[in-house]
Amino acid sequence: MKLTTIQLGATLTSLLLLVISSVYAQDTLRAHVELTRTGHRLKDSSNAVVWLNPVGVTAQPPQQTRVPQLVQKNKSFQPSLIVIPAGGKVEFPNHDPFFHNVFSLFEGKRFDLGLYESGTTRFVQFDKPGISFIFCNIHAEMSAVVIALATPYYAISNARGDVTIADVPPGRYQLQIFHAGVAPDALHAMTREITIAPGQANLGTFTLAESDVTVEHKNKYGRDYDRPQPDSPAYARP
Repeated sequence: MKLTTIQLGATLTSLLLLVISSVYAQDTLRAHVELTRTGHRLKDSSNAVVWLNPVGVTAQPPQQTRVPQLVQKNKSFQPSLIVIPAGGKVEFPNHDPFFHNVFSLFEGKRFDLGLYESGTTRFVQFDKPGISFIFCNIHAEMSAVVIALATPYYAISNARGDVTIADVPPGRYQLQIFHAGVAPDALHAMTREITIAPGQANLGTFTLAESDVTVEHKNKYGRDYDRPQPDSPAYARP
């Protein structure tokens, strides 16, 4: 079968793009996040998540090699942010000397681990991409975020606001950003489609305005939290 001039040209172009993509497949993208408050730059710009979802193709998230822990200790979740590949698991060990009840009923993965005591643990599989806000049904002050991503191209900013995303091939992507201290509308406004050119190394600087935003939540029954009761099994040593 003979190829026409147009077909031959298209074939050569496809091969050229394939070669270019393979050459630049190991490129590392860098970005910078500046977290501000009332117009002033903060010293700590950590825990901003930047990720790239390929447009028009399906990305394969990396296989989870270890199960991260969201530890319950001192009536808090430690750490307060975890990013995992979609389909991955998170362990929720209770290191406090009293009961906890971890749940997420708002966005992302919906689950309720029930009441469990000190020294025990539970596991949750986050089978779909999404942002899950994690709470305790007993202690209203406890909150954390688990982000499950269907892309391998993501990174979390350090205290200086530096972001490094490795091995991003050229192509079209939807860029998204998350930070727990930034209002959802402001984060949504940062979402955009971008094109990564061969040899590109910088995504630029993203300025995020921190606010007093908190995820308004009731307990898992949709009611206000009860006042702490010293005699409750939720506070007594098991």
